[in-house]
Amino acid sequence: MSLDLSIPCGLIINELVSNALKYAFKGREKGKITISLFLINGMVTIKVSDNGVGMSKNINVKETNTLGLQLVTALVEQIEGKLKIDYNKGTTFTITFKQIQ
Repeated sequence: MSLDLSIPCGLIINELVSNALKYAFKGREKGKITISLFLINGMVTIKVSDNGVGMSKNINVKETNTLGLQLVTALVEQIEGKLKIDYNKGTTFTITFKQIQ
């Protein structure tokens, strides 16, 4: 993966893990955060998921006031990727983009 992709991906993962640590496990002693990276047919997929309390479905990440999610959205746009959020059993962020050689 090129530096042009590696740096934004590292920042995205850092921000999503930080958010999970800060918000997902309130009132709980334990929790699980999973980071996955796949390369299939020239497409890179990054998944960051937690089994925490879940993010509100009412939050629009493209119009949020939180700096962290604004940063994630901007970085996904920078790498010309797509962001999907799954709210089942915690929260899963899936980012997909083309691999650049």
